Amino acid sequence: MAETAARQAAHASQLRRRRAARPQPDRTGADEELGFAAADGSRPITMPASATQKKIRVVVAKPGLDGHDRGAKIIARALRDAGMEVIYTGLHQTPEQIVETVIQEDADAVGLSILSGAHMTLVPRVVELLRAEGAGDVLVTVGGTIPADDIPELEKLGVAAVFTPGAPTQGIIDFIRGAVEEREPR
Repeated sequence: MAETAARQAAHASQLRRRRAARPQPDRTGADEELGFAAADGSRPITMPASATQKKIRVVVAKPGLDGHDRGAKIIARALRDAGMEVIYTGLHQTPEQIVETVIQEDADAVGLSILSGAHMTLVPRVVELLRAEGAGDVLVTVGGTIPADDIPELEKLGVAAVFTPGAPTQGIIDFIRGAVEEREPR
């Protein structure tokens, strides 16, 4: 486990150096076409931020056994197109892997996409781990098929917003931008 953490830390460090050194070329392929960066740094996206504003960094994650990621990729692309830096973790991530990525990437927000019905198990664990790692200030949002009865409980746990199917992407963008700027003036 320590070897994995060290390897991931080395990847994150290498990614930051690479981003600082040069812009990344466009690449072909479905994931690259959607324009998000993989958590392992294999497809980093760099976009110029304004001189006075730091880019909002968002981790988009698919926790648990849910294998449907099209919606997460659409949101990732929309956030990227809105000028945010997006790190997509890929499918089948554990809460521990998600929190590790959030910390390594120094993310401002994490969006959890869950369609499997395991949100009342996975989301509390992610929130708990973020707090335990001193990252309780990271904005947590959840998207997917979440029953209306579960939304108040998720909000009590510290989830800033829950976006259900049909939520407008612009509304998600505006919420994340506003909530992050409210938490940390840039």
